[in-house]
Amino acid sequence: MPKTNEFLSKADEQEVIEAIQKAELNTSGEIRIHIEGKANKDAYERALDVFNELKMYQTEQRNGVLIYVAAEDRKFVICGDEGINNVVAEDFWDCTRDTIAEDFKKGNFKDGIVSGILNAGIQLKQFFPWQTDDENELSNEISKG
Repeated sequence: MPKTNEFLSKADEQEVIEAIQKAELNTSGEIRIHIEGKANKDAYERALDVFNELKMYQTEQRNGVLIYVAAEDRKFVICGDEGINNVVAEDFWDCTRDTIAEDFKKGNFKDGIVSGILNAGIQLKQFFPWQTDDENELSNEISKG
């Protein structure tokens, strides 16, 4: 995978943000993307750190989702908050993970993230459908480390 600053172009970043907005029309869940070069520890542990740094636990239903990418380490992690983890099966994120991995293996990083976001929105809709009074509780901007 390329370095963090080469991972997504500005146009790619805009497509990712638009995918988040589209996915969140299906669900009250909140989806964020974080990209950095190296995790400098176990990728899952680093993803949990980032989840907390971004205060993703500050949603009413505790239904935030982080897609964390360590570009230079060639790793990514999907983390869901406790509201999600308390109601879904253990393999809930497998299809989203597989969707992202398939594109990443081909070097299609933006496509993998966009597909993963859209898939996450569809998956979350089962347990956290969008409601007319839903508010966008977390930023849709891509965070970088």
